[in-house]
Amino acid sequence: MNILLGFSGGVDSAVAAHLLKKEGHQVTGCFMRNWDSLLNGDYLGNPTVDAPQCPQEKDYDDARKAASILGIPLIRVDYVKEYWDDVFSEFLRLYEQGLTPNPDVLCNSRVKFGPFREYALTHGYDAIAMGHYARKTVHEGHSYLAIPGDHEKDQTYFLLDLDEEQIASSLFPMGEITKREARSLARGIGLGFLSLKHGSTGICFIGERRFAAFLSNYLPSKEGEIREERTNVPLGTHRGVLYYTLGQRHGLGIGGRKGEEGGRYYVTRKDVKNNILYVEKGDEDDLLFTDSCSLASLNMVHERPSKALAKFRYRSSFVPVEVAYRGEREAFLTYPGLAKAVTPGQYAALYHEDGRLLGGGMVVDTYRDGNKRS
Repeated sequence: MNILLGFSGGVDSAVAAHLLKKEGHQVTGCFMRNWDSLLNGDYLGNPTVDAPQCPQEKDYDDARKAASILGIPLIRVDYVKEYWDDVFSEFLRLYEQGLTPNPDVLCNSRVKFGPFREYALTHGYDAIAMGHYARKTVHEGHSYLAIPGDHEKDQTYFLLDLDEEQIASSLFPMGEITKREARSLARGIGLGFLSLKHGSTGICFIGERRFAAFLSNYLPSKEGEIREERTNVPLGTHRGVLYYTLGQRHGLGIGGRKGEEGGRYYVTRKDVKNNILYVEKGDEDDLLFTDSCSLASLNMVHERPSKALAKFRYRSSFVPVEVAYRGEREAFLTYPGLAKAVTPGQYAALYHEDGRLLGGGMVVDTYRDGNKRS
């Protein structure tokens, strides 16, 4: 097969290229450029920005070097407009509502497996491939993704918004190997310089940033009160309620009240309308536990079961849930066993007990004992 591989300049996509070649495929690497740091003002003398040089260009240099060693052609395609319009603008819109979105989910369905896939299929390629740690499987004639061999690096959570057609036309060569094996293999084929690189972190395609400083370029900060959840007593001032997330303990800038004990404060709730950040003290975190939530933007690959296993964030444990569907794109999850820090704006990925990813949706509201928590 003639494969177009998303080639990021990292160890996973380079090893994926090697594995595809071993299987006899014709492989072309494609470096996706999705963020213009100069256009978006990241590096125009802004002292709040970490890097003086765009890390994307360093990744491109690594991609070119790796492609040369692997003996595969490398092309570069721009998706700056698509990323801004379909991913980053949505990311900002959700943040303005006080949600805590995960742009990687949208990035996959709306760029990597969207315009990139369309480019491949209209330019003579038979399929696309990615370096994600995910496994593709077929169940009763339908294509699904499933948990890979390396459970610690399982990236299926970020692929919950893919439909069956996108899955069917994609290959995932990293599905059966571990990250440690990938690094070892990279060293063995002359790509040791990639095996030393850390895995990608930060916002999808944008990279690592001092997050609040980066976000303030697009959503100006607005100071407001920090209040204790149970007593409603003012404790201090926050720099912008949008910049905090549920369960956060670091960077609150408040200590305990005189004579009190019980640990550090953590964020329990955000009142965006009144610009109030609610916190509570202690280690029990009882206020962070919920027993149900509503989902929007629901995507199910094929099956719509009444029971599933849910992941409410990357690398979280599975939570048994009951699923009540409310039309094609909404659902309500109930989990009497409770789950901690289920966060509006984040996603719930739904799995079959055999490891297949069934789909998922964005958390809108959370509840405890019938009372709305968010």
